[in-house]
Formats: sequence, structure tokens, C-alpha cells
Amino acid sequence: MRRKWPSSWIGYTHNKLVAEMDFGFWRYLFAQPQFRAAGQSLLHIFPAKPTSTPAIQYNHTFIFNELAKVNNFRNRIAHHEPVCFVPGHPVKDTINARQHYALVLQLFNWMQINESALLYGLDHINAVADKIDSL
Repeated sequence: MRRKWPSSWIGYTHNKLVAEMDFGFWRYLFAQPQFRAAGQSLLHIFPAKPTSTPAIQYNHTFIFNELAKVNNFRNRIAHHEPVCFVPGHPVKDTINARQHYALVLQLFNWMQINESALLYGLDHINAVADKIDSL
């Protein structure tokens, strides 16, 4: 008997599979076991990251922790939690949102992604934050 594949699998490609992976999947590629299993070469996707110093090691653990910050903030947005307040206080503040946005831009820069081209027409985070701050 010939097996029939679900219709949702028709036209499935490797590129579609990569695009369907959630952010947590990509983050955990920098966790110790996965990073070692992948041959420790994944940091090459950040060709413009700073060179490590004795004070700061820009290694897979550093990247994992930076991606965790972005992932946690993304989850707050996805779960409709407040992101423009002082954590734990009813005080309006966009600093946290601006810092996370700057971190995303920094990671784009380290990957040598032209964020202006990528975010063209979408990059209004600072304008919205300015509007919130002026309320």
C-alpha cells in the first residue's frame, strides 16, 4: 500500500522548514550542547561581532544570552504584556523597549544585515516610543 502524505506537506521545502522554526529554536542552537554538536561554527553568522577581550567573551554563551533577551521581550509582546512601563510599577517608560530594539539592530549589524533596507517602511519603533513618552 502506498502511503499518502498530508496535503499540508505538498510543496514543503527546506527553506520553508527553516522559516517555520520558532525563535527559541534558533536561540538554543547557541546553547552549549547544540553549539558543540553543530561543530562550533555557528558564530560565523556574526562576522562583524566584536572581538572578545578578557573582560567580555563574545562567544556562543554571550550570543545565547543576548538572544534570550530578545526572545523574552518578543514573548511579552506576543502575550500582550505591557512593555512600556517600569517593570513592576505603573510608571510609563519606553527605555526597556528602546533597549531591546537597539539590541536587535546591533545583532543585525553583527550579521552585516542592512537593517534600513530590511526594515524599510516598518521601522517606526522610536517614533512610537517618542509619542508614548510625550503622553
